[in-house]
Amino acid sequence: MPVIVREDEIAAVEQDRSQITHLLTADVIGSDQIELDHVAVPAGETLSVALDKKMVGWLQILEGAGSLGDTALDTKHIAYLPFGFSGAFVAGSADTRILFARVPDAARFDENIADMPTELRHVDWTREPVLQSEHDARNRIYMATPGLAGTKAFKGEMISYPPGTAAPEHHHVGAEHFQYVVAGQGTAMLDGVAHRLNAGDVLYNYQHEPHAFINESDGDFVFVEFFVPGPCETVWSPGANLCAWLPTGVDSDGRKPARDIGYHVHGQDGGI
Repeated sequence: MPVIVREDEIAAVEQDRSQITHLLTADVIGSDQIELDHVAVPAGETLSVALDKKMVGWLQILEGAGSLGDTALDTKHIAYLPFGFSGAFVAGSADTRILFARVPDAARFDENIADMPTELRHVDWTREPVLQSEHDARNRIYMATPGLAGTKAFKGEMISYPPGTAAPEHHHVGAEHFQYVVAGQGTAMLDGVAHRLNAGDVLYNYQHEPHAFINESDGDFVFVEFFVPGPCETVWSPGANLCAWLPTGVDSDGRKPARDIGYHVHGQDGGI
């Protein structure tokens, strides 16, 4: 069964004067596929960011800004952390919230992971192309792909559901994945049963579990979604439209995007 984690129901622990909420752990999901924390770093404070030698991961700024080593990061950025990364994140002049994700023993998910860049890399995801769903009003922006992160151990995107939008039911084969709700509220249909999701909630799906989302609210429902490993097969429920994505030719600020991504079906996005 899928796992729903309510961030506001979990007691945070203190580290380096920061408050860490362990959202996804082996105890919570019953596997060591992924670890996910929400971290609140007070203004001007320093947080140690460290992976063991077999881990890769990523760090996304949800609110505020700061620097990881010599790399300045704000809410436009996601940073990809290579094997055994160790560094210090220093929050800026405002309190900062971070999603910090790790993939243990990442080599099992990518036979070529030794080719992942060994230095810290980051991407301004607002320069990525906005993709429009072919059959409904959803938008999608890729957050992590082999082309961006240099590994297929994980893959991620940000999905926005405008009011009244629903998506077709489907399941995945070959990967587990989670959705972290960034903004708004929506309904997750899990094997036909409705579950309300709010900002800060996490939904963890295993393989072969039918799921779909509906936004019945008056505002946008937005989540980031990450798969481990990145490649997987998407299987659509009978009668459902294939989830295909069309290029809009602009980024999230209406500019020409940093790269072009053509029409493709979800799950058939190799090489992006």
